[in-house]
Amino acid sequence: MQTNNSTAPAVPEKDRNTVSLDLMNRMRLHGMAQAFRESLTSTTPEALTPDAFLAMLLAREWDYRSDAAIQRLIKSANFRYNAYLEQVDYSLNRGLDRNQMERLASLEFIEKGKNLFITGPAGTGKSYLATALGYEACKKGVRTCYASASKLLGSLKVAKAKGTVETELKKIERCPLLILDDLFLVALDVKERGLLVEIVEDRHDRKSTIVTSQLSSDDWYEAIGDPTVADAILDRLVHGAHQIELTGESVRKIKASKK
Repeated sequence: MQTNNSTAPAVPEKDRNTVSLDLMNRMRLHGMAQAFRESLTSTTPEALTPDAFLAMLLAREWDYRSDAAIQRLIKSANFRYNAYLEQVDYSLNRGLDRNQMERLASLEFIEKGKNLFITGPAGTGKSYLATALGYEACKKGVRTCYASASKLLGSLKVAKAKGTVETELKKIERCPLLILDDLFLVALDVKERGLLVEIVEDRHDRKSTIVTSQLSSDDWYEAIGDPTVADAILDRLVHGAHQIELTGESVRKIKASKK
């Protein structure tokens, strides 16, 4: 009886790497796969111990997933444009306090369920500041919803007619941060006042809302129209809120004149 003492042929290293990359991608370890792919054309593996190399791969996967989660939050927030706190211009004479912005950038007001009003004339950068805080919230893992106030209330009226308004209101309620841009730019009708009451009531003392408006908060009572509804909204929205009141000319106009 003959015995076969021969061993199975060794798998070439190149083939092993291909299999490893394929498995990583099939398990959706895309950050790890990218790091491993890069290591194949560098001296990284030789410079690291096996445990250090594994730690590097895991760290890259963690970073990849964290960045992907942030990008999903930014996409779902539906921002109108990109805005970043690092690019806020404090040199413009518009009454913007850097210290206040830095405190707000800590997002402590969101943790406490407090609101923020940013008021001032058209073009002074209200929407930019609100959006920049929204981007910062997304970077910290906070689900955010951005909407033009008039468009949001209009879409909710349509949803109410279709019988789906409760579903839409629940989506808004689930967001720890809601940005209502240009509130009171257009006068509210009866249905919109009722919907705004529901939004404010759902979020009161639990979730944060950033409101931008060309009207000073002192003028909101009149803008709402109905005294009873105004009392209900302002009592919940204004109490304990932070406020930024911008002044001066349009930022766009100032920057255009400098060109």
